[in-house]
Amino acid sequence: MAEETIEVTATETTGESTAAEQPQIASSLTQQERDIIANMPYEEARDKLMQAVRALENGGLSLDESMRQWEIGEALAQRAQSLLNTVRAKLDAAQAQQAQTAATAGTQSNLQ
Repeated sequence: MAEETIEVTATETTGESTAAEQPQIASSLTQQERDIIANMPYEEARDKLMQAVRALENGGLSLDESMRQWEIGEALAQRAQSLLNTVRAKLDAAQAQQAQTAATAGTQSNLQ
């Protein structure tokens, strides 16, 4: 399967949730770009977000190009945050399970 890429200059990119989950607003991002971002691993989304931020900070972009970079950055930031939230929830669940197990370690209740 060929890897899809999103160019983070003054052209393309996408988000995490499906169209049915989020209200649609006017956007220069295509559904294909949104789908690509929705499937990006954290590291790739983070790196492309940094590229988008650098492009905005460097200036020299037209208003349309700046808006596109901003939209790309927003979609990438949402994807990265969603992945971080998922990891945090897994860590919290593991810690809760560990605390529960530790509370009953060495007691009769864990032998039953």
